[in-house]
Amino acid sequence: MLPKLVLTDIDGVWTDAGMYYDEQGNEFKKFNTYDSAGILFCKELNIPTGIITGENSKAVKRRAEKLKVDYLYLAAKNKLELIENLCDSLSITLKDVAYIGDDINDFQLLKNVGFSAVPSSAPDYIKDDVDVVLHKKGGEGVFREFVELILKKNNINIKELVETITINKFKQ
Repeated sequence: MLPKLVLTDIDGVWTDAGMYYDEQGNEFKKFNTYDSAGILFCKELNIPTGIITGENSKAVKRRAEKLKVDYLYLAAKNKLELIENLCDSLSITLKDVAYIGDDINDFQLLKNVGFSAVPSSAPDYIKDDVDVVLHKKGGEGVFREFVELILKKNNINIKELVETITINKFKQ
């Protein structure tokens, strides 16, 4: 069954978990553009998406806005509680949610959603309690791998989906 909501952490999933600062203290994040296709696939299938991160990052906010992510939670302290409240407002349950995270602050949410995954770079003790450990590391396009796995599990032909997106979204 397709999830009714797909959520993702950022640091360690969309990034390699590195924090980059210049001498003025400005923070930089390197995102892998392959992950944006995961959002695009969800949008094409009318599955809402969300980012939930413990960081309060302008870079994440900007990336979420650019990709038109449906839900954005910055500086999230209790991810499970936030998403339980979101599920209530959407009249769905945590079992309707697919989530990819990678570390301690994701642990409770990963254990309680309907489908959970981590990048291969996640700590072993986090890997022990998820449905799938993906092949890619954080920052290598692992969110896209996560969404493509969901599509494959639901017998959605990704090539046909790509052709539909190409026809509908990228016409000259």
